[in-house]
Amino acid sequence: MKTLIKRLITATALTAAATLAHAETQGVSDTEIRIGSVNDLSGVFAAVGVPATKGANVYFDKVNAAGGVHGRKITFIVEDNGYQMPRAMQGYNKLLNRDKVFAMLQSLGTPMNLAGFKLLDPKGIPNVAPLSAARQMLQDPVRNKFVSFADYFEQARIGVKFLAEKYDAKNVCTMYLPTDFGKEILEGSHAGAKEAGIAFASETTHKPDESDFVGSLSKLKADGCDIVSMALTVRQSITVAGTAKKMGLSDMKFMNTSAGFLTVVAKVPGGVTEGLYAAASWQDLWARANDEAPKAFIEEYKAATGEDPVGFAMLGYAGAQMMVKALEAAGPDLTHDSFIAAMESLQYEDELVGNYIDYSADDHQGADTVYVSVVENGNWKKVHEE
Repeated sequence: MKTLIKRLITATALTAAATLAHAETQGVSDTEIRIGSVNDLSGVFAAVGVPATKGANVYFDKVNAAGGVHGRKITFIVEDNGYQMPRAMQGYNKLLNRDKVFAMLQSLGTPMNLAGFKLLDPKGIPNVAPLSAARQMLQDPVRNKFVSFADYFEQARIGVKFLAEKYDAKNVCTMYLPTDFGKEILEGSHAGAKEAGIAFASETTHKPDESDFVGSLSKLKADGCDIVSMALTVRQSITVAGTAKKMGLSDMKFMNTSAGFLTVVAKVPGGVTEGLYAAASWQDLWARANDEAPKAFIEEYKAATGEDPVGFAMLGYAGAQMMVKALEAAGPDLTHDSFIAAMESLQYEDELVGNYIDYSADDHQGADTVYVSVVENGNWKKVHEE
């Protein structure tokens, strides 16, 4: 009898502990898990944020229709930052203090994420797959931060080095927004030039709303730039490519990082972006449209939204899928500790994005490989991987 009573007491204590853990874990109830995102749905990077959000919702809707994760439905709450810092901070405050989200997924913008960390870190809120490839996305404390892909520095370094060797270039230059995002691509371009044994010759800085690049391109031409890496908005990178063609700068090679590796960039009418390069840590969706995983995604997304997906819709879907994998691995007794441990256990081939995802306690970056692609006949074509 004493043994039976002892077992009952132990079982009751464990149940109470689990219940208390749920009660103390923000954003988790018996029926719901709240996930937040501060994204750009109306600003200069809306071409990234809007499809990424739609892609994530397509996957979460599918999971919820099947019963959720361990009996809990996922509520995905997205706040629009318009790529403006005040709106971003309003969004973070709302999500963390009013909505009480469990984790953040695919928040967009390097400066916005960095500011958000000041609110996330004291609470230990996980920040998963941010739509920024800045190295600072894994700044201390790293424990609650997980990025999907190689950073801007590596993308720029590898891309610049490849182009320098391919075209026997002599000088590298950079056009960039003077933000953490832009400065990292600038530094990576310097590193790529050094590894290729050529000079970094010049740089120009720009405002997010700038639209006339004739003067800057004239300067870069005078400075002898053969390769120009770009850390600009989506529209600006398209404008630069078009302006360079009008100016006859056919020998100058332009390169984006993942921030400009978009379907819409490749498909600008009139061949405006033909010959434009991009270095990113995933492979283009439509270049692999006949492969099993991309084909299935295209069909599912179109059935759910009535639209053809673009590359960042694929990333949104893949990011949501990764979140669910971790939630499943964390088990029914979901806490931030169990979720972080689950994220650190993920190892799988992501056939949708075309890269291998591998986390550990010492490595919170999912994929390492960088792919260089070029716009050819209105589509991205992979030409190098490293």
